[in-house]
Amino acid sequence: MPGSAVLAGAVLGAFLALAAPTFTPIHRAGYCAFYGECGRNPEVNISLVSSKVPCLSNTPARVAAGPLLALLRTVCPELVQGNAETTRVCCSLAQLRALQLSVALSGTVLSRCPACARNFANLYCNNICSPDQSLFTNVTRIVNRTTVQGTPQLAVVEYQCFYRQYFADDSFTSCRGVRLPATGGYAIDTMCGRYGARLCTTQRWLDFQGDKNNGLAPLQIDFQLVPNGTQPGDAIVPLGGTAWRCNQALSAQEQPCSCQDCAESCPPVIAPPTPQPHFLLGNANGALFLCGLLFGHFALVFVVALLCQYRRAKKKGTAPQPAPAPPPAAGRSARLSDASHRVLARAFRRWGTLVAGHPVTVLAAAAVLAGGLSAGLVTLRLTTDPVELWSAPGSRARQEKAFYDQHFGPFFRTNQVIVTAPGRPGSGYESVVLGAKNFSGVLSEDVLRALLELQERLAATTAWAPVAGREVTLSDVCYAPLNPTQPGLADCCVNSVTQYFQNNATRLAMTATQTDGKKTGTVDWHDHLIYCVNSPLSFKDITALELSCMAEYGGPVFPYIAFGGYPGSEYTEAEALIVTYSLNNFPRDDPRHEWVLSWEHRFLEVVGDFQRAHGPNLSVAFMAERSLEDEINRTTGEDIPVFAISYLVVFAYIALALGEYTAWRRVLVESKVTLALGGIAVVLGAVFASMGFLALLGLPSSLVILEVVPFLVLAVGADNIFIFVQEYQQSQREPGETREQHIGRVLARVAPSMLLCSLSEVICFFLGALSSMPAVRTFALTAAVAIAFDFLLQMSGFVALLALDARRQEAGRFDLCCCCGMGKGGPAGPGARLLRPLLHRYYTPLLLHRLVRPVVVLLFLFFACAGLYFTLQVPVGLDQELAMPKDSYMLEYFAALNQYLAVGVPTYFVTTGGYNFSSPAGINSICSSAGCATNSLTHTIQYATRFPNVSYLAIPATSWVDDFLDWLNPTSRCCRIHRFGNLTGQFCPSTSNDLSCFGGQCLNATRRPTVEEFERFLPWFLHDYPTLQCAKGGLGAYDTAVSMDANGTILASRFMAYQSPLRTSQEYTAALRAARDLAEEITATLRQVPGTHPDFRVFPYTVTYVYYEQYLTVVAEGVITLALCLVPTFVVSFLLLGMDLRSSVATLLTIAMILLDTVGAMTLWDVPYNAVALINLVAAVGISVEFVSHITCAFAHSTKPDRVERAAEATVNMGSKVVAGVAMTNLPGIVVLAFAKAQLIQIFFFRLNFIITLVGLAHGLIFLPVLLSYIGPSPRVPVGDTEGDTAGDTATGTEQGAGLALGNPCFEDTNKEKDKATAAPRQG
Repeated sequence: MPGSAVLAGAVLGAFLALAAPTFTPIHRAGYCAFYGECGRNPEVNISLVSSKVPCLSNTPARVAAGPLLALLRTVCPELVQGNAETTRVCCSLAQLRALQLSVALSGTVLSRCPACARNFANLYCNNICSPDQSLFTNVTRIVNRTTVQGTPQLAVVEYQCFYRQYFADDSFTSCRGVRLPATGGYAIDTMCGRYGARLCTTQRWLDFQGDKNNGLAPLQIDFQLVPNGTQPGDAIVPLGGTAWRCNQALSAQEQPCSCQDCAESCPPVIAPPTPQPHFLLGNANGALFLCGLLFGHFALVFVVALLCQYRRAKKKGTAPQPAPAPPPAAGRSARLSDASHRVLARAFRRWGTLVAGHPVTVLAAAAVLAGGLSAGLVTLRLTTDPVELWSAPGSRARQEKAFYDQHFGPFFRTNQVIVTAPGRPGSGYESVVLGAKNFSGVLSEDVLRALLELQERLAATTAWAPVAGREVTLSDVCYAPLNPTQPGLADCCVNSVTQYFQNNATRLAMTATQTDGKKTGTVDWHDHLIYCVNSPLSFKDITALELSCMAEYGGPVFPYIAFGGYPGSEYTEAEALIVTYSLNNFPRDDPRHEWVLSWEHRFLEVVGDFQRAHGPNLSVAFMAERSLEDEINRTTGEDIPVFAISYLVVFAYIALALGEYTAWRRVLVESKVTLALGGIAVVLGAVFASMGFLALLGLPSSLVILEVVPFLVLAVGADNIFIFVQEYQQSQREPGETREQHIGRVLARVAPSMLLCSLSEVICFFLGALSSMPAVRTFALTAAVAIAFDFLLQMSGFVALLALDARRQEAGRFDLCCCCGMGKGGPAGPGARLLRPLLHRYYTPLLLHRLVRPVVVLLFLFFACAGLYFTLQVPVGLDQELAMPKDSYMLEYFAALNQYLAVGVPTYFVTTGGYNFSSPAGINSICSSAGCATNSLTHTIQYATRFPNVSYLAIPATSWVDDFLDWLNPTSRCCRIHRFGNLTGQFCPSTSNDLSCFGGQCLNATRRPTVEEFERFLPWFLHDYPTLQCAKGGLGAYDTAVSMDANGTILASRFMAYQSPLRTSQEYTAALRAARDLAEEITATLRQVPGTHPDFRVFPYTVTYVYYEQYLTVVAEGVITLALCLVPTFVVSFLLLGMDLRSSVATLLTIAMILLDTVGAMTLWDVPYNAVALINLVAAVGISVEFVSHITCAFAHSTKPDRVERAAEATVNMGSKVVAGVAMTNLPGIVVLAFAKAQLIQIFFFRLNFIITLVGLAHGLIFLPVLLSYIGPSPRVPVGDTEGDTAGDTATGTEQGAGLALGNPCFEDTNKEKDKATAAPRQG
């Protein structure tokens, strides 16, 4: 191996000797290769700094003395040998000053890591000033020049520099991790040209430093890295030595590089546990296992109880039967139930008789009351702002948003265009300078020109703001970070690929001849783009084009923002080009808010035209900040006809189904269209009155309320209408009883059940109004008041309408045209029935068969346990796509965003007041450079970005504190003070060459500023324009990141990181939770800093948090809200049914199972759980009460001898009305909603309400009767009814039928006499 190394060295030396001419014949210690300055390099056309080159001088090194030695101690302290007599150098004072400027430029970005900054400076100190320069330097090219005085000179324009591989590698390694706090990227991105940080190596790093085309190097340097143990020959000795490691301190007074800049300085970081997607028991799904176990347990208990009951019944059957005993006396609860029922019935009977006797007066009073309250609708405020709808004013996210907006202004508005070229083939490109690269189909010149034309049109477009009465241009509303006061079009922050050419078509078309070594070719936009995507912070590329990569507005364009859909970091293979316009976000009450809305409207029109023009070749997806709200409002307006049709279908059904027809000739008389319309008017009057009443109280409404509340109240109101009307139709008038008394008696029979349901629902919704979500709270209040008004209007106005309709029918006058008629005369017999006979003859006997009942219980137990399992799997959240109609252009944008976006939205970590940033301890607990605490704010965030699957952070936070410290570094030109003249004591910009600024550094050493210095220099930093001489200027990056009062006290500050790309609402919610956990950890750390106020805290903020915060609590909020809604259902049933525990438990259990199965079905039908779903579930409780409570109440007051017969009677009598009044009222209208354009309506109003209706119907008509037949209360001893009750009334009460009467005699109840016979004993 040693032999091969020597051979390799010899070969290398021979090759170099042959390949490169030498102008350095002497390679000896103490000799120079060049010395002094020989003017500008004639080969460098554009240079961002002085490009003076050295003069050829292969002579002994000079003694450093006087100013040269003093400056050498500052710039290159390692070259100072002790005193002037022993210190020799190969550079003049002018060269050393130029070197000082160069070191200052690099120091601006490298000084945060002292070891790196020192190593980088040492490389150039040795190159320029080392007394042994000739040992490792070989001049290969010179040019002749003549001074002004006529003296001939040889100027060096290229030389070889030989380094030991290990020395160069160690220097590079110390710098490769140094961060740029302003971007979250790496400093090496700006120092490795086309390769960027990811592909940078030692050789590529040095090659870029020696490239004369980079805008910084004055001449060409060919760096040769000599493998360890070999010699290049020709007396050349490669530069070696020991480079500082980044975790080493340069002195006892200095600190090593921090963890953020040096991985070797990092403490061990334990990876946080990855959240488990499922609860597991071993390898089994834990939730599924427990739900199966739960079903097995309940099924076993039920079967065992059934067997025990069967054995007891069998024993009783074999034992001798004693003589029938008299029925047991009623217990206290039964007596209380009957007493309460009698009191309510007596009160409703008297009230009904009174109203029926004065129908016109009552109707007028009800109309005045409803109309008066409805007049409050003129003051109604509709809330459309999603923030106001779903986020409580006192919520943490709202408070944090208010704090952020107060101190930093609202988050800017985003307008974006995503362009792809599907099916368009890519191509390869062979760059003379940069090598072979693949370019995607969308990265072609014609696409770039089209994109440039779009941006030029947007820049030139104007929009009319009607309220302001003026034309609005882009510069009026754009975010201009580097010129916020009076921006022009060129100052607007627009990020796109064409900004690498400063949005200039001429630069995009530029070509140039390029020679690189032996290769000569043409360079064009491909070469510039390849360079810029890897070095976006460059002011000049290394091609012959010599173009800047910076955007027209002066900032960088990071490729992960301008490109999408690229593999790894191969940006030229991107499938999508992204154009982003950032606009100022003015408050809604600011007149300029109209300006930005107007310009965005014009933006959508222009981009829409662009999409249509380029549709055959390009796919264009786009959005404006206003798009989401615009599309929701558009689809709401377009779906109004769908809702109208839905209501009309429901109205038509009610109008037809209310009638009971005895013969075709009496159809016009027995029709109930007028009464049905009156009942609907009562329901709508209740809705309008409730909304008007709440509007008068100042409560805003929303579109969700307008869509849900009428359906809910219609379901409740229609059920009551059917129960009341059909009870009246099937109840025969007693001898001597007037029509008014008849109506009063019927009302006495049905009103207690209506009161039970309505009171339960009203209390339920009032408790639901305790929700913290504004939309849920407003809905619950509106629903509670509407149902209360509906009950009151039905007990007054509708009873009056029924009385008038009965008078009309008895007079034989036609419905809808009461002026005409067929004369008096009652019907020939009872009307045809459809539903009740089916229930009576077929359904109920089958359902309550002794073999069917156990199957029903087991089946519904299985459904409940399955519902519980699927409830645990229901997705929580609302993806933005679901809020859009299916024909919305936003869906294409969301699809492109999810497919191509490479980085998420900015996330700010905001500090509140009460923290002392100016103290050394305060600074060290925030910053991330050398000397900063390992658990500082920026370090903690940087640790989190290592685990993006847990933290959802992709890019570390920018830090104004770090850049402020770098800005103060005395080795840079950033912070200087005028030392004399008219500006004495004032700030001197880095671009100023005023003599009063020389030596006027703000700090005389690298250290933390004092409190006074901090408060004095911070405002200068925040408003310093970043330049090549001082890239750390804070204007644009940080001028809005620090909020201070008039005294300079910091009230708030922010540190910006970037989220990973988030696709679903579940990911957005998890990101919010993770960011808050991280902020809590930082808060706990910073509160330990001396002088920190106890109330100080750090919180995360991004524009989406206010929308997604609800999903952190919506599950618990929903459980509590629904549980509160169930409480009054139980309590009211318990009290109004005379403390009947069993009936109340049956009601509660059935409604709970309805909710459980409904949420489980949501999972199966892709209905996510969120606040909209919660509103519907709260409404489901009210609808479920209608399905359940009427049947339970009928069962509780039945006097049949056993539970099965009582369940059968309740199912036949009340089940038919529930089906006709609730299920059949809801279903037609719900089905119509399936044709709505809005996915939100299809999913949350069609699917969810369809589920609620079917599940409620199944439980109310199948499970509840079976459950009551098992656990219902024991039969009661008849205790009589209200005064005036007769056998005929009781008998006819069992003949209730419902459904559309088709005049079919086969549905005639042939068991009427039998029913009367069984009912007669109940008189009394």
